[in-house]
Amino acid sequence: MSSLYPIIKHLHMFFALISISGFMLRAFWSLTGSTMLERRWVKIAPHINDTLLLLCAFALMALLSLSPHNQPWLLGKILLLLVYIGLGIVALKPKFSTPVRAVAALAAITSFFIIAGLAFSKQSLTQLLF
Repeated sequence: MSSLYPIIKHLHMFFALISISGFMLRAFWSLTGSTMLERRWVKIAPHINDTLLLLCAFALMALLSLSPHNQPWLLGKILLLLVYIGLGIVALKPKFSTPVRAVAALAAITSFFIIAGLAFSKQSLTQLLF
């Protein structure tokens, strides 16, 4: 295993923490009608952070020779990431009602923590949930 592994792993976890923290803050702002969501840095920073998060994920996959075809937990993370993104879009778009955005935000946060559970347990999604 490369000596880069622990560095990249911790960076990945750091960017994930920043990602969920930022999402929860933006979801709060969305639900309270804050004008903070209109700030340029609020629109740009999540994309930069999430790009770094994904780059670390790809680096870890390459370093460890992991493939979603051979690792059910990794496939679960990828599928739930798509769910998280979709729910996050609904949670942050003002065209949806406040109750819909609130439910979407809670569901997105839940999916994020299931993703984290998959990462730590290395169990498949069905094993983790059932």
